[in-house]
Amino acid sequence: MTTEGVPRREPVVTGGPQRLAKPQRQHRVARIIEQQSVSSQAQLVDLLAAQGVVATQATVSRDLDDLGAVKVRVSGGEPVYAIPEHAKERLAPEEHLRRVLGEWVVEVSHSANIVVLRTPPGSAHVVGSALDRAGLVDILGTVAGDDTVLVVASEEAGGERVAWRLSELAGL
Repeated sequence: MTTEGVPRREPVVTGGPQRLAKPQRQHRVARIIEQQSVSSQAQLVDLLAAQGVVATQATVSRDLDDLGAVKVRVSGGEPVYAIPEHAKERLAPEEHLRRVLGEWVVEVSHSANIVVLRTPPGSAHVVGSALDRAGLVDILGTVAGDDTVLVVASEEAGGERVAWRLSELAGL
């Protein structure tokens, strides 16, 4: 009980393996790579499993790519995964942007030089980050909420043209 007489709720902890949403799983992957040497995707799958997280090798491979992970040689010559400090600042190739938009964007609309992208709840930041890293010349910037990304298009390009291009990339 708290001092106000309201019962305190304890967090619910499950004992079995769990499938995490992509952002949570990628956070775990990044933390594992920062804390220990990981030399293979299979090892990373096993380390996630040891934490109760279910992930396939294919999923881990995509996560590593999304995080910008690279293999580097450590003393002793063994290559291990590392995530460069500025990985989020690197430009995202168009195929990565196509995959992110295709996976997360469910609706595209526009008005004047503004484009509005709708995503599932909790996913807008993933889309906003991918757009920011893509460095598209027609996009001046993005603002991501919970399930909406506001994209400001250049005056020259206009919202309609940018909305059409983003819809095409998203497969809508």
